Order: sequence, then C-alpha cells, then structure tokens
Amino acid sequence: MSKVHTYREAGVDIDLESEAIGSLVKNLTYRRKGDHTMIGGVGHFAGLMRFGEKVLAMTVDGVGTKMLVADRQKDWTTVGIDCIAMNVNDLYVMNIEPISFVDYIATDSLDKEKMAQIGKGLDEGARQANIDIVGGETATLKGLVTGLDLAGTCLGVQDRDKVITGEKIRPGDLIFGIPSTGVHSNGLTLARKVVEEHSAWDRKLPGGESIGEALLTPTRIYHPVLRVTAEAEIHGMCHITGGGLLNFRRLSRYGFRFTDPLEPQEIFSWMKETGRIPDEELYRTFNMGMGYAFVAPASSMDAIKKTFPDAKRVGEVTGEPGIFLRDLEIN
Repeated sequence: MSKVHTYREAGVDIDLESEAIGSLVKNLTYRRKGDHTMIGGVGHFAGLMRFGEKVLAMTVDGVGTKMLVADRQKDWTTVGIDCIAMNVNDLYVMNIEPISFVDYIATDSLDKEKMAQIGKGLDEGARQANIDIVGGETATLKGLVTGLDLAGTCLGVQDRDKVITGEKIRPGDLIFGIPSTGVHSNGLTLARKVVEEHSAWDRKLPGGESIGEALLTPTRIYHPVLRVTAEAEIHGMCHITGGGLLNFRRLSRYGFRFTDPLEPQEIFSWMKETGRIPDEELYRTFNMGMGYAFVAPASSMDAIKKTFPDAKRVGEVTGEPGIFLRDLEIN
C-alpha cells in the first residue's frame, strides 16, 4: 500500500506560502501620489486602479510545474491557454473585462519548436478570451532557471460601479459551481508526485485518456461570465485555483458550506485512491471538479444556468465563518 500523500510532503506548503506572502505584502506600503491611484488593498483576485469613471485591473500568474507535464508529454501546444486562463479568470471574478496581455518566458535555453507550440496556445487562449497579446519578454537565464517557465500579466477594464468584490455577500446566498476541465494549473507538484511514484504517466483512466493527457488538459476559460453579470444579480464570484476551496476566504468574512459538491473528474478519483490523499487535503489543494463559482441569490439561478447549462447549486453562505465540505471544515 502506498503512503498517504500531502501537498506539503510533495514540496508545497500552502500555510507557509500564505505566511511568506504576508511578510512581503506588509512591506508594500508606498502609495502613488496623483491620478490613477490604487483602489483597495492587496489580496483579492486582481488589483484595481482608478481611471476616470472606469477602473483598470491587473493580474499576474503562470503555468507553474504544469510545464514539467508538457515536457514529459512533449506537447507544449496548450500551456499558453493555461497561462491566459489563469489570468483572465482572475479578472472575471471581479466582473472585469480582460483586454490585453503580455507574456514572460524564462528559460535555460531556447528551442524554436517549443516556442512555436507555446505561441499557438497563447494565440488560442487570446481567441477564447477575446484579448490582444500586446507584447512580452523572453529571458535566457542559464544557471538560474532549469527548463522553461511561462507566465504573464493581463490588463482589464470596467465601469467603476460594476466591479464585484464580494462585499454584498450575505448568509443565505447560494453557491453555484461551474465545472472545471480537470486539474487546471494548480496542485501539479502533488499530482506529479503520485504519478511518478507509481510510474503511471501512460496508465489509462476508465474513460480511455492517459493520466499524462488528463494532467495536460488546458484550464477552462470562463469568458461567458460577463454575460451572466450583465443579466443577473451576482454578489461574488470565485476562481478555484491553488488552495482549492480556501479561495472563498478572499470574498467574505461569512462562511461557505458546500453540501452538494460537483462530481470530480476521473483524474481526481485516481489521485485520491492511488495517493491515499484525504478529502481535506484534496479540497485545499485542487479544484476537485469545480473551477469557478457564483455566489448569488436564488433568483439568479435561471440566468446562470442559461449561460452555463452545466452549473449546479453546490452550497450556501452561512453566518458561521469557515469553509465546510458537508461537515468537514477545510483549513
């Protein structure tokens, strides 16, 4: 029987990461003087800036160790989609429309074919999100970087009075989950640990897909979100990334109870069984089948399901602080 696996044991300590980020952020005290200043603090999904009657918003994120999965599969055609998805989805949760993007590639050596494939993925991600890629930077950092790291920054815009931050969330609001396409771009350090320990890259899941293929499935881009917010009352939204359900802490001081979670994809079931990963660890590391969520009154359900037919009510907001998966508290 294999040992129990955790994200910390695989090399990523979420709690330490949170503390380390806090150590950095507490020293970011300077605020710009003049026009176009920052709105709010650091810690939401995107950073906001005043721009007349509108706000500008910026995000930054990367593909992470999913690049190692692409290397293993010798397929870099989809990681560009992941890079853009991880950025634009963080704008959608605040009802921001993404408009432009710049990429950053750091590598120990350049490979023309790999770069061409990455470009194809970036272009497809831009098409899905309807954004322009306006520039980028490539750095060859021999001795500092091993392999290739892909990241990017996205700019978005919205009318100031249409930004959604979660401040309107109240107990009794419902949580509507939208399925992911699988692991997306978070938790790959733990996923790879389990796969490599069992030499399972080419092992077939019940649906016929290999585990390597399943881990490389690109992150879903939730572009239709902006249609929902234009038609329905939405109090908050969440992009389920690293930290799993703990991402809901960014939205409100109220609690979130998930009574009917979405069905996880086969890859999650395989990792749970093979890696003997406890539910609490799974739901604080992975999206577990839910890549995005709306927090809204029951009256908004029809509008959400009109745009996202695969949406499902998964829980509700409670007056008791905390994140709960049925009766299990996620910390």
